[in-house]
Amino acid sequence: MLIKLLSCLIPIRSLRVKFRKFFYSIQITFNAMSIGQNFNCNKFSTVNKFTYIGNNVFFNGLQVVGNANVIIGNYFVGGFGSLIISSSHNYEGDLLPYGGEDIKKGVIIEDFVWLGAHCIILPGTHIGEGAVIQAGAVVHGVVRPYSIVGGNPAKIIKFRNIEHFNKIKEMMYAQKI
Repeated sequence: MLIKLLSCLIPIRSLRVKFRKFFYSIQITFNAMSIGQNFNCNKFSTVNKFTYIGNNVFFNGLQVVGNANVIIGNYFVGGFGSLIISSSHNYEGDLLPYGGEDIKKGVIIEDFVWLGAHCIILPGTHIGEGAVIQAGAVVHGVVRPYSIVGGNPAKIIKFRNIEHFNKIKEMMYAQKI
């Protein structure tokens, strides 16, 4: 509501877009445990207070929920409508359908990971460097580095060309992108 009101007061479209991106980024900055350099948030996103964000990270409507640590590495891209969950309910508790305590299982996402649109990353997941998660995938467990996974549950479809990946990575670090 506040964004729409202020956007109406700013007449030039490019300024409105910059204002929205700034507002989205500020909201993440206040909520995350830590945030690296060159963070960019294109669509409204949320994080929990246990989120650690690396450098050169791009959110595009990503939601991080739960009560455990979520560590997001450098050069991460989070697709629109994706969800990272770091805790779940205890269905073996004293109440039904589930107990009042959370089961906390942190999520680790290493460097150069790309989440496609509408992915769900479940508690306890560890995604290796350079992995690509296809749109709509539901991911749990360990995703091997450089793998491309998709489906529900997510399975390995193929692997990236590691030589090409490392060549591009070295060029990026040399140019300090």
